[in-house]
Amino acid sequence: MPQTPHIERHFTSSEVVRDIVIGMSDGLTVPFALAAGLTGAINSTGIIVTAGLAEIAAGSIAMGLGGYLAARSDAEHYAKEREREKKEVAEIPHEEMREVAEVFQAYGLTEDETWPIVQALRRQPSNWIDFMMRFELGLEKPDPKRAVVSAFTIAGAYVAGGFIPLAPYIFSHSTSAALLVSVAMTLTALVIFGFVKGRFTGTKPIRSALQTALIGSAAAGAAFAIARLISA
Repeated sequence: MPQTPHIERHFTSSEVVRDIVIGMSDGLTVPFALAAGLTGAINSTGIIVTAGLAEIAAGSIAMGLGGYLAARSDAEHYAKEREREKKEVAEIPHEEMREVAEVFQAYGLTEDETWPIVQALRRQPSNWIDFMMRFELGLEKPDPKRAVVSAFTIAGAYVAGGFIPLAPYIFSHSTSAALLVSVAMTLTALVIFGFVKGRFTGTKPIRSALQTALIGSAAAGAAFAIARLISA
């Protein structure tokens, strides 16, 4: 009988999702907490909008730069470890062959079964080094464009998230009314974002949505309460 082709559907953009999660999470919560805190201390939407825009600009740059430096650090670490592995393959090949055998034996293969594989890898130094990087050190070769993509993804997600809680203050002259709309919009965005994040990361979407909304609410509530206490 004809067989239906097996198609595996794996999500392979985990790094991009991670960057969006980092940027969007902070973009929603930090400006939200700032706006709520200022609302508890002053009665001027203009000042809140100015402070919010300044925070979004500074926050997106800082977060984007942090993502860039983290990705660059990963790439430099990989390159350094690969050079070390390359040197070991050239200078102590028998020790490296033993380590290859141990990797396969950990999966239940016998010494006789692993020997042909070890010999085959020895004849391909570049693949041998790649194998050791992945299975001995647990390091994947980073994308050369990863640092730039990470920086812009995190920064863009931060800006997108930051304008959600700030938008009501832009279109309203009443801080109290703007705060109520901002709370509703931000909580809705946090729930939706948390749900989508849960779907992509493999966690329970409802649980992820509630956790994300709770964290954002706690941050904004704390900022508002502190501002009220100080300005009282």
